[in-house]
Amino acid sequence: MLFESFDLGHIRLANRTVMAPMTRSRCAHNSAPDALVAKYYAQRAEAGLIVTEGTSPSPNGVGYARIPGLYNQEQVQGWRLVTDAVHQANGKIFVQLMHTGRVAHLDNLPAGARVMGPNAEVCPGEMWTDQGGMQPHTAPAAMTEADIAQTVGEYASAAKLAIQAGFDGIELHAANGYLMEQFLNANINKRTDDYGGSADARNRFALEVAQACVVAIGADKVGIRISPHGVFNGTGAFDGADQQFLALTKKLSDLGLVYLHLVDHSSMGTPPVPGELKTRLRAAFAQTFIAVGGFDAQSAEKALQAKEADLIAFGRPFISNPDLVARLKSGAALAAPDMSTFYTPGETGYTDYPALEK
Repeated sequence: MLFESFDLGHIRLANRTVMAPMTRSRCAHNSAPDALVAKYYAQRAEAGLIVTEGTSPSPNGVGYARIPGLYNQEQVQGWRLVTDAVHQANGKIFVQLMHTGRVAHLDNLPAGARVMGPNAEVCPGEMWTDQGGMQPHTAPAAMTEADIAQTVGEYASAAKLAIQAGFDGIELHAANGYLMEQFLNANINKRTDDYGGSADARNRFALEVAQACVVAIGADKVGIRISPHGVFNGTGAFDGADQQFLALTKKLSDLGLVYLHLVDHSSMGTPPVPGELKTRLRAAFAQTFIAVGGFDAQSAEKALQAKEADLIAFGRPFISNPDLVARLKSGAALAAPDMSTFYTPGETGYTDYPALEK
């Protein structure tokens, strides 16, 4: 099944593999991709679906050094290089919209941008800045309801720009402790207004963003990524989390979103998503279900055969194996990635991993 074609909304995928979104930090000029980024994605176009690295819908969401954006025309033109290259290689590609929220440092933001989050609590830990090396996260401003409305609008605008840039759709990043999950997670969201204080209120921002993007470009072009039981960036489990994510999933399904992308990072040492919750989330979402988390060809095939997912996403193996699909299909050995070059500028550790000789 893994290598069979699959209909995802309005597009046909060549196979059921997904290249998971992975930050690569190669967009140094105005958060715009260039020909090197286009080459990287085109090399991996054998994936049934590529989901790009997290891409900010707002100047306020570019929290990391050298990550891309999608809020101005220079960025649209840069992404057009990418989508054209992927489509010429017969691939399909969604852009992941990721607003980092409080997971940010002011030095990484463009001039005039602000670090913001559901409330003013600083994200624990540090992040890299090109100006000063590792630095503590910048204290965020607590978002007003006007800030929230503006940000929802920025997501919808970015969705429209994504279609203008040639993407087949978008993925909303509501996982890994970034802005959408900052609202979802009770360990972070301490608001007492209509956007916090209860499960329904914490779900509100994510649902408003999803609804705005559906209106902007159509539900068959909008997916979402969630990570219940994730621990990145100060998240973690909380009382009632399973029930909250089930309620969220049912409402996202009712909106008609084209897919739900469920993150389980237990292969990287985090707590697993309980099997019962995975089953219930799968049942609650009527459209395509994507699983990710340490799969190989055998475990991916087993999950598909058991109908635990419709598509299987692979992350780091795609970094060092541009021809990952061919390797999985043939049983060839996989090259190991060089972690020291995951986030460094240039082609080293990016576009210089070789494919198998034909």
